Parts: sequence; C-alpha cells; structure tokens
Amino acid sequence: MDKENDLIRGTIVFGLRTFGADPLPVQADLEYDPEDPYAVVVAYHSGGGTVRWMFGRDLLADGLLTPSGEGDVIISPADDTSIVIFALSAPDGCAVLEASAEELAEFLDRTYDVVPAGSEQEWFDFDQEMAKLVTES
Repeated sequence: MDKENDLIRGTIVFGLRTFGADPLPVQADLEYDPEDPYAVVVAYHSGGGTVRWMFGRDLLADGLLTPSGEGDVIISPADDTSIVIFALSAPDGCAVLEASAEELAEFLDRTYDVVPAGSEQEWFDFDQEMAKLVTES
C-alpha cells in the first residue's frame, strides 16, 4: 500500500459563540494526515496565537449527525442542522464554536477519499509510533 504523506487541509471560519452578541469569526485550519489516520487537527487562529485541538476523525463524523464525545471535546449538530457545535474544554477555560456542517462534511469526504472509513489500521504504523515514543523520552 502506498502511504504517501499528503496532508488533507482545509480552512473554515468558525463562529465563537458569545453571550448577547453574534458569533465572532475565528479562522481555523483543519488537517488530516494519512500517517495518523484516526485523528483530525483543528488549529484555531485567535488574537496573536494559534490553539490546536486534536480529536478522532470518527468523533467529527459522528458529531455531524448526533451529539458525540465527552470530556474535552463535544461535537453536535445545532437546532439549525446546517451548523455544527464544538464545545471545547481545557484547564485554562472553555469555548463554544460553530461551523458549517457542509464545509466540515466536505473536508471529511476528502479524508475518506484517501483513507476510507474502516481502513485506518492499514495506514497506521504501530512500530513507527513506538519508535517516536522511545526517541522522545
């Protein structure tokens, strides 16, 4: 199997939900690496920095259809099904963001074109990941 390292990337403008005001736009870069086939990374650009969140591709896919996740990342469709809600929680605080369901689905479709659902184990190199852990410690 050809495991070329072509990252799947996309940019989506999320809306940061605030009380009593319209959501504030937050640009976010989505990234999917076939060499880490179970994960999606979202990098939110706010102020002078970038906040990166990594979570399961299956969590994102499930969250388009039904409330999914627990703990730090919860993804669910909004009452308006054209919008998906991301509830993110960290020790430093929490945020609730919204994004276009269509744009998220298009990004996911591109990841499935490269690594079909259910074939992730064929792309995951356990030995390589273990070697990374040994060299990092």
